[in-house]
Amino acid sequence: MPNYRHEYKFCLSALDCLTLRTRLRAALRPDPYAGPSGRYRVRSVYFDNEDCAALREKLDGVAHREKFRLRWYNGELASLHLEKKVKDGSLGYKLACPLSREEAARLFQGDRAWMPASGRALLVELYAKWNSQGLRPAVMVDYQREPFLFPAGNVRLTLDQDLRQAPFSPDLLDREPVTLPAAPGALLEVKYDQFLPSVVQCLVQLEGRQAGAFSKYAAARGYGAPADEVRFSKAPGLF
Repeated sequence: MPNYRHEYKFCLSALDCLTLRTRLRAALRPDPYAGPSGRYRVRSVYFDNEDCAALREKLDGVAHREKFRLRWYNGELASLHLEKKVKDGSLGYKLACPLSREEAARLFQGDRAWMPASGRALLVELYAKWNSQGLRPAVMVDYQREPFLFPAGNVRLTLDQDLRQAPFSPDLLDREPVTLPAAPGALLEVKYDQFLPSVVQCLVQLEGRQAGAFSKYAAARGYGAPADEVRFSKAPGLF
């Protein structure tokens, strides 16, 4: 049974981000995986088909949708993971499996014959949808993340900045791509299991900001919006 978690997003201005960073650093503990700096770079390659089905579902507000992506951190190609993120309204879950650099390179080159025998269910599913839906690597997304944790409710908050994108290239693992800004400002993501403690709700309160929809993938494809231009929709009972 998938472990569904609540997820809400706040588009932030630079001043918002500075205000929240000061609060969160004072009240919460950093994610130990972030290392001494408290930050790390996230790089993902998102999959879509020629009709941009994943992008269109997001823009059309389809409640239940999924995205495949290949992700790694701080440029460390020894920690590549294929992920499937499933969203159902404000709830979601993520499945992941590891890939070697050689496997990722073969995937980027369009070689998928090895995937059914990999023994990893997520790779087999991607193989099936590659053939049936035409999924292909579409775009690279890169950003800096600063994560914070709160144990009650299994809360994880992340401040994401410097969102950048680059067109997908099959040799992406062998060279540093030229990236372009995808969206200004910053993004706060709030994720938790069954409940969000009131102390965390207070920490993320910002005047004029409510939980809304934002997709890094959509922004990388040219459908982002500056923080001050986003029209938010109220999350019932929260924030």
